[in-house]
Amino acid sequence: MNQMQLLLTSGRMREADRRAIAAGTPGFTLMLRAAEAVAEAAARMLQPDGRVLVLCGPGNNGGDGFVVARLLANRGFQVDVAGLTSVAELSGDAAQAEHLWGEEVRPLDEADPGAVDLVVDALFGTGLARDLGGPVADAIGRVNAAGTPVLAIDIPSGVDADTGAIRGAAVRATRTVTFACRKPGHVLYPGRALAGEVELADIGVSCAEIEGSVLIANAPDLWLPAFPRLDPAGHKYDRGHALVVSGGPAHTGAARLAARGALRAGAGLVSVVTSARALAVHAAHLTAIMMRVCDDPDEFSDLLTDDRFNALALGPALGVGEATRRWVEAALEADRATVLDADALTSFAGEAEVFAALTRAPRENPVVLTPHEGEFNRLLAGPGEGSDEAKAIAARPSKLDRALGLAAFTGAVVVLKGADTVIADPEGRAAINENGSPYLGTAGSGDVLAGIVLGLMAQGMPGFDAACCGVWLHAEAGARFGPGLIAEDLPDLLPAVLRDLLG
Repeated sequence: MNQMQLLLTSGRMREADRRAIAAGTPGFTLMLRAAEAVAEAAARMLQPDGRVLVLCGPGNNGGDGFVVARLLANRGFQVDVAGLTSVAELSGDAAQAEHLWGEEVRPLDEADPGAVDLVVDALFGTGLARDLGGPVADAIGRVNAAGTPVLAIDIPSGVDADTGAIRGAAVRATRTVTFACRKPGHVLYPGRALAGEVELADIGVSCAEIEGSVLIANAPDLWLPAFPRLDPAGHKYDRGHALVVSGGPAHTGAARLAARGALRAGAGLVSVVTSARALAVHAAHLTAIMMRVCDDPDEFSDLLTDDRFNALALGPALGVGEATRRWVEAALEADRATVLDADALTSFAGEAEVFAALTRAPRENPVVLTPHEGEFNRLLAGPGEGSDEAKAIAARPSKLDRALGLAAFTGAVVVLKGADTVIADPEGRAAINENGSPYLGTAGSGDVLAGIVLGLMAQGMPGFDAACCGVWLHAEAGARFGPGLIAEDLPDLLPAVLRDLLG
């Protein structure tokens, strides 16, 4: 896996730095290498006689800034430096870096970001552990208001490297140069929007050997080895038979969207499970997708004695209430690869322990949950007593930690949807999606995603791989269509996406 795809939390990044230093590379050497990469990026953003303002904080991020200032001055740029603390208060590598600069350091409140061509943000990096206020927040406000291009070192100051959250105030960067590996805050919102274009610099620190490095940016090389390939001598029954359970006569469209997503994703056969009352509605719309009549969960259980039905999806427009709970119970008892979305989750609002008891039961096949934030919160902290553990998971400030918490709690793969969809599994692996599009924010889009994941699992793709692949394919299809996208468009965009992906 390439370095660009790996993501390290701030704590694990410190451990990577520590190991590099312990192996014989001095910390100041790492600082010099980092500064060289930043200075090179800055030079590309400037005209030959450009003016630069470098804002330096009290730690190693500020140390990087002092070295960048010297390197840019040596290249003939006009450089001013402003510091958050006095030079006398600096220590360690940061003090050595300031000595290398060797010229005036203005107080931060004298910095004028509107009078230069580029601001280099070296105030705070990945080690930030508090909210910013006072003079530093004022300075950040002036930087953002000036409209001058900003190059951030490591991560924009004020962005939490682990969560992407804004800690009081945050710099809005044009470009960010980070080192060794990206951090979760580069790909989780709002940090992603504040980082601008992120450039990764190799400074001789390896991320790959860090224990617990199981956080990745979602990309095809993660799941493509597990993608189902067609056997030249195969047939449709080799590719699975997926079932999508439909709501009543007035709520059938969501199931059809999911079913079409499953079929386009490659499932050999797809059937909609419908009540007799809704049969005519579906029959008026479906062709390649078949229908199976079941009027209650008991009939559904009988249907599932046929093990050719190997993948199930429940939830889209199924209705909220006891009836849906019984459908979910029947599906999980049958132990098929299962996607639970929307109403299948909300029907257990505030009763996450009851739900988790069902999903954690010993089983051979994966369960994938696909909530958006609202469904996530209703399940874990909705009306009802709930458990302290469930409510604590819902209250976690990081989207990544919330997804990982629900995955561990339920024993299921979790797709916590949004512009920065997080896919997490119970073993602690997680992937953050990056190719999303705002055009996917349209009714029925999530139903299609549930169907795509279903279709991949019907073909035998493992749950985490199918979830990561499905999210990426869904996002890629939406991005390709662009303005005017509606959910019905998404399944028919998949063939072109798959052709390009598979070659």
